[in-house]
Amino acid sequence: MGVGRADCTGPPVEIGFMGYGEFSQRGQGIHLRQFARAFVFEEEDRADGQRRVVFVSADAAMMGHAVKREVLALLATRYGSVYRFENVVLSGSHSHSVPSGFLMSTIYDIASLGFVPQNFDALVEGITLAIVRAHESMRPGRLYLSETTIPDANINRSPSAYENNPPEERARYRDYTDKRLVQLRLVDESSGQPFGSINWYAVHPTSMNKTNRYVSSDNVGYASVLLEQDRNRERIAGRGAFVGAFASTNLGDASPNLMGPKCEKTGLPCDMLTSSCPSGAGFCIASGPGKDMFESTKIIGTRLYNAAAELLAAGGGREVTGPIKFAHQFVDMSQTKVTYVDAVSGELKTGHGCYPAMGYSFGAGTTDGPGAFDFRQAQLTDTAFWNTARDILGQPTAEDKRCQAPKPILIASGRTKFSYEAQPKIVPTQVLQVGDFIMAAVPAEFTTMAGRRLRAAIRQEATRDGSVAEPTVVIAGLSNMYTSYVTTPEEYAIQRYEGASTLYGPHTLPIYLEQFRKLVRAINAGEKLEPGPMPPFEDHKQITLSTGVVFDGHPFGWYYGDCKVQPKETPYHRGDTVRAMFIAGNPRNNLMHEASYFTVERLRTDAERSLETNSVEEHQPADGEWEVIATDANWETKFKWYRRSTLFAYSDIELEWEITDVVDPGTYRIQHFGYWRYILGGTFPYNGTTRNFYVE
Repeated sequence: MGVGRADCTGPPVEIGFMGYGEFSQRGQGIHLRQFARAFVFEEEDRADGQRRVVFVSADAAMMGHAVKREVLALLATRYGSVYRFENVVLSGSHSHSVPSGFLMSTIYDIASLGFVPQNFDALVEGITLAIVRAHESMRPGRLYLSETTIPDANINRSPSAYENNPPEERARYRDYTDKRLVQLRLVDESSGQPFGSINWYAVHPTSMNKTNRYVSSDNVGYASVLLEQDRNRERIAGRGAFVGAFASTNLGDASPNLMGPKCEKTGLPCDMLTSSCPSGAGFCIASGPGKDMFESTKIIGTRLYNAAAELLAAGGGREVTGPIKFAHQFVDMSQTKVTYVDAVSGELKTGHGCYPAMGYSFGAGTTDGPGAFDFRQAQLTDTAFWNTARDILGQPTAEDKRCQAPKPILIASGRTKFSYEAQPKIVPTQVLQVGDFIMAAVPAEFTTMAGRRLRAAIRQEATRDGSVAEPTVVIAGLSNMYTSYVTTPEEYAIQRYEGASTLYGPHTLPIYLEQFRKLVRAINAGEKLEPGPMPPFEDHKQITLSTGVVFDGHPFGWYYGDCKVQPKETPYHRGDTVRAMFIAGNPRNNLMHEASYFTVERLRTDAERSLETNSVEEHQPADGEWEVIATDANWETKFKWYRRSTLFAYSDIELEWEITDVVDPGTYRIQHFGYWRYILGGTFPYNGTTRNFYVE
């Protein structure tokens, strides 16, 4: 087994975020950096790539097919055919506070005004580097599986849709969301110490709401930072040998906003079915459990971290042993037929997938991030006005309307007249099996019950021939490609946001259930499936409306790196926030991967060094040197970029550092690092330093 982590932070300013579809939500700085975390597993004595699988969880909104394709192409230059579509899973954590523009689908890249090459490259290069590091760090190890329950980290944001599932099916489950955290623990065989873990828990990373302008990996990203800092005994986020991921699963209707939806102006509950408020009461918005989005992110992330850390500390669990297997196939959802047993009537039914389309309730958004105009969730009727607007982009056929019913079509994305796909028709399906642990990589957000049905179908198929007694099945959500949501047919009938965003019609889930049974049957039989139709190559068709950095300027009498606002001269104390501001170039000139736009540094003294043990002392800086104690990847830091003049391209960077309870008294400073762009070409580095300040 091997683990690796790499920085994959996208352009932190001037690019729209992916998730809420809010055009005004454009980056203005960084709170938490994005990381890709890779895990490689290989069957003992089979170092031929035929029994090797890779799982990557990246702090990205989701994953794109073109990203995976390019990652595999880069890996092929190093390792030949070892890493392929079949044995590599790339999963997005689903943070809604990271840059968009990497999916090469019109609908999904619209928030960033089209394709953003810099963000695409950042993801590709970061994910590739993480896999390379995992490959190079491989060692003999043992794999353990543990589970625990976190009762207070998610709620169901569409309970009215969930309740439309059959009562006898709902009676099998205690909660409206999955409350279990499943952990794979990677243990070094020689030392017996864990060196990595993957944790799956169903929760949307939407604690940071759509007013946020900082790049952030949200609650699951913060949980990863906490776990890695704890296990590595590192103060700097993103450093250390232990790699811990909190990966997405069937989070489609699982919200972290535990206080539930309320009308924003009255504080009264919203209508449960439509998530709407009376006239004048504002939008229906969910929040909590903290007083603001930062505190809520911290609370949910800490609960995830605590549960995972307890499992790691306890050890135990059951060891995962057995062969490594995998299966992969592309499927054209719009052309696939399925025969299935109806969950309500028990009758045998037939159906087929539809051309992709989004329903009216898609326009309403969710209680985590409401939409605009007069759309409501659970909307089953259309209007002449919006149908006219829809038909300008792409007009659904009579068959499309029949196929998607009862969804009223707001965007006929399968019929649009754009130069490239608005949303995918061909999707990847994939299963990785390590002993009696099975991972189903799905290219969408499955709701709670849709995920439960998929896990049950895979368990049933895997145990059919007796080769696996009782497998543990997890769903790796938002993997390899993004195709919005998947609900049960019963949830689809309600047409909440999730049902309206189930692209291929009411039979989407039955198609997936049968397809994943097929993959598991192929694994059990040792068969290699036909690869299926490859998604179209449309790189050359991409439209980019967001411009690059043309040049940078600075006011007369100032230069890049000059400190405009210094820390105060009087001492700071724990709980205070230190602020500084510098004349800056545009942060998009260099994404500072594996580095930082600024560092918080502490001056060490001889007296402190004399108290260190010899084993620690050899790693400490000499007297009079500065020790970095925080970077822009740490929770307690933020940077915000200000455009002061568009005409002259002046800009400032404001840096914040919150002094936590573990900060030692002493002398400190902040350094800022950046690049500025010359109008005639080229970028040039600069840095600036504050005066010293003091913490008592």
